[in-house]
Amino acid sequence: QVQLVESGGGLVQPGESLRLSCAASGIIFSLFTMTWYRQAPGKQRELVASINSGGSTNYADSVKGRFVISRDNAKNTVYLQMGSLKSEDTAVYYCNGVHRGALTVYSYWGQGTQVTVSS
Repeated sequence: QVQLVESGGGLVQPGESLRLSCAASGIIFSLFTMTWYRQAPGKQRELVASINSGGSTNYADSVKGRFVISRDNAKNTVYLQMGSLKSEDTAVYYCNGVHRGALTVYSYWGQGTQVTVSS
């Protein structure tokens, strides 16, 4: 059974940092492109950052220079290091893993972790 389990969310003040983790099981993690999405109340889910199997990364403009995505294939875990947090970063953060096989696209989601940035 495939599981993606996020952790590390919480309440922080503006300007502080937080690191999210997403631990995967039941998949060949190294083959998957891993992406962090977020969804704020009343807004659509948006891509935050992604990292492919080769380690190449992509970021939303709103987080460039503040967030860093990384992966540890030995631990089947992807991380999102978030710095200089702003109130607009408040959202539920979701982990997604995608692998495009020869005939099938495999896509899995975690349950989400709440990040609240507030003074």
